[in-house]
Amino acid sequence: MKIAITGATGFVGSRLVEKLNNEGHQLLILTRNPNKAQRIYPASAFPNLQIIGYQPTASGEWQKAISGCDGVVNLAGEPIAERWTPEHKKAILESRQLGTRKIVEAIAQAEVKPTVLVNASAIGYYGTSESKIFEENSPPGADFLAQVCQAWETEAKEVKQAGTRLVILRIGIVLGNGGALAKMIPPFKLFAGGPLGNGRQWFSWIHREDLVNLMIQSLKRTEIEGILNATAPNPVRMVKLCESLGEIMHRPSWLPVPDFALEVLLGESSKVVLEGQQVLPNKTQSVGFEYQYPEIKQALEDIVPQM
Repeated sequence: MKIAITGATGFVGSRLVEKLNNEGHQLLILTRNPNKAQRIYPASAFPNLQIIGYQPTASGEWQKAISGCDGVVNLAGEPIAERWTPEHKKAILESRQLGTRKIVEAIAQAEVKPTVLVNASAIGYYGTSESKIFEENSPPGADFLAQVCQAWETEAKEVKQAGTRLVILRIGIVLGNGGALAKMIPPFKLFAGGPLGNGRQWFSWIHREDLVNLMIQSLKRTEIEGILNATAPNPVRMVKLCESLGEIMHRPSWLPVPDFALEVLLGESSKVVLEGQQVLPNKTQSVGFEYQYPEIKQALEDIVPQM
């Protein structure tokens, strides 16, 4: 296949590129930073990869490159886990809403249209709760991230007018060598690890390998369509995650990080970590996707030794 990818230099995108490259697919990387992409993907190791510079929120010549691609994977978006100043909130929304709009615009204009768009979203769609269970057909929340996800998905749904199959993946907290775990492990190494906040909040996660495999299956399998929760089937409470992490690292998990410390560090965005949500991938399992890492301990045992 020939596949266009945005967000290809990120934590998830880089692993997706690696796996698709190993399978021999032709890849088109759309990036704001071509120099960085060239460092990550040297032509010697990635002979079937083309890099095109683009401005995600603006129309341009780059859109013509979408014509002739079999599929598009849209992962681009400003990072969430930072202090939410008004400027950063605007960037979080626009990078997803306008960025997706321009990808859909490119697909609609293409002479030879891609047959599938795999578009990222997030479990932030559901809002936060300590007690509710969220499935793919659950209603949206009302907080900032829920509004961002709704706007993001609304733009992606427009691609159906071009006759392109759409898969929207509501992604949970991605665990791998980097990402969220890279921030959690250092305190454990110093014997200062423990749950964030009260520890009772739900942590809906997915191993990076499972997420990338789900993206690849979404590209290839024409029967997969619509909204899928990209989370492992066994979410855990924060305290359980930290206990498992401590056990694998042979470190205690007794020193909780108080709410106020995270609020000082992250401001409003701390809500994502402190409140959480319990998300189940019912539709993902119903389409026959098989998880390599369905349990948190199994996932951590695979990842932690690499870090």
